[in-house]
Amino acid sequence: MSHTTQSAHYGFAERWLPRLVLAPSFLLSLVFIYGFIAWNGYLSFTRSRILPNYESAGLSQYEALFASERWWTAVQNLGIFGVLFIGGAMAVGIFLAVMLDQKIRAEGVLRTIYLYPLALSFIVTGTAWKWMLNPGLGLEKLLHDWGFASFTFDWLVNPDYSIYTVVIAAMWQSSGFVMALFLAGLRGIDDSIIKAAQIDGASLPRIYWRIVLPALRPVFFSTLMILAHIAIKSFDLVMALTGGGPGFSSDLPATFMYQMAFTRGQMGLGAASAMMMLATVAALVVPYLYSELRSKRRD
Repeated sequence: MSHTTQSAHYGFAERWLPRLVLAPSFLLSLVFIYGFIAWNGYLSFTRSRILPNYESAGLSQYEALFASERWWTAVQNLGIFGVLFIGGAMAVGIFLAVMLDQKIRAEGVLRTIYLYPLALSFIVTGTAWKWMLNPGLGLEKLLHDWGFASFTFDWLVNPDYSIYTVVIAAMWQSSGFVMALFLAGLRGIDDSIIKAAQIDGASLPRIYWRIVLPALRPVFFSTLMILAHIAIKSFDLVMALTGGGPGFSSDLPATFMYQMAFTRGQMGLGAASAMMMLATVAALVVPYLYSELRSKRRD
């Protein structure tokens, strides 16, 4: 075989082999992700109930969705949960990252302890916190046994506070993840910048607030997007911890969708709520991706 022929075969393999290797996963993603998204979108415009019904119903499912008190409770809970969960996890994670960045002793042990909750599933986290916050089993009973008979912590069974128990459990699980991301970013900052600011008389808290943390804007926005995505699609933690109750006081859009589509036989309504969740995620992710692509083109 001539050198020219070998080069042609090598060029063909180099060009097409990666495409052939990636083609099966691409096709599976196309069918089982985007195909089912399209199918779900179509069902949201039909009269589907227990089983799919492809008779068009126009916007009636969305009208029923927006008229549902339970849906608006889920949306309100998502606002409360999203703000407190994202803000709390970011604050705790950044604080832990800054503390570990001081080269303290036993840093490896502490980092492992803070990251450990991330290794658990949300089902395990929800179950553990359900035991701890149960008035008859957990923290309240323990303090009563210790003699603090007036202590009460009944948020888990109180409709006005049940959503906040979900916030507590979610923050506990995700703060270590935020810490890891910001600690990696902090370790990428040149120490000479901090030393120069200290020579100029700046205190360490001021250095972090005015110099170091602003330099971590890409980490901040990436973490914000990830936590927002987790908040919008939160399902297993709520089901394990509160089951959406008492009543539907701790419902989130994902639990609402599940209840409507799979337990109440209103598949079309569940599909409509799922499309609203998708629109919310897209409203967050698409502008972020667009800004990232535009910044790369400028570079």
